[in-house]
Amino acid sequence: MPPDPIQLELFRNLFEAAAEGMGITLQRVAFSANIKERRDFSCAIFNPAGELLAQAAHIPVHLGSMPASVAAVIDALGRLEDGDVAIVNDPFAGGTHLPDITVVSPVYHDGELIGYAANRAHHADVGGTSPGSMTLSRHIDEEGIRIQPALLYRRGIRNEQLLSTLLNAVRTPDERIGDLEAQLAANVFGARSLAAIVRQNGPEAVRRYGSALLDYSQSFMAKTIAALPDGRGGSKTSSTTTAPAPGPFRSA
Repeated sequence: MPPDPIQLELFRNLFEAAAEGMGITLQRVAFSANIKERRDFSCAIFNPAGELLAQAAHIPVHLGSMPASVAAVIDALGRLEDGDVAIVNDPFAGGTHLPDITVVSPVYHDGELIGYAANRAHHADVGGTSPGSMTLSRHIDEEGIRIQPALLYRRGIRNEQLLSTLLNAVRTPDERIGDLEAQLAANVFGARSLAAIVRQNGPEAVRRYGSALLDYSQSFMAKTIAALPDGRGGSKTSSTTTAPAPGPFRSA
């Protein structure tokens, strides 16, 4: 039986409202002007497989790459448990530039993983050779601390060693912890919103219409691409990347 189009639109709006609410929470709670005033952040909701269900109208470059960070977190750490929170900013793991830190939280309902809440925010400083971590560099690690996928919280217990390493690397640790706490609060809002959707509609309906939204978006994009006129191909260049070293942090 095909999904009901009215229900499909309702679920789309429910998922998007959860992401929008995450952004409102993040902006209100954050410490830095980068987040509170410039609104340099993005929030999104993902299904249990790490596929993007809904995003708020925030920063396009964040939202275009955040699914890659969620995928990198799941690949590196496996399925997150209830109370876990992952953190990452490494461009080799779906990141953009180092000041953009992504926080990923699993969402559980009655012991079942029902999705992920994630947000990315531009921190005013993450160390490096120049204040603001936006320096002209010949190596990425000159820009600041690089965090590969790691657990900031494991089953509700904060990884104090990882947090200490991060805060010791930056110039404004009080502001950084304030913005990180705001990111955590945003994910809590997203998790509660997604759990409420499941309580009100049932897990089967959420799974069904979440999958239907992915199918719809794929069909919509395929039709859009098919409508584009044919172009002429250019030369192809190959590039190589160096695999990240093990552990959550990298240095030059």
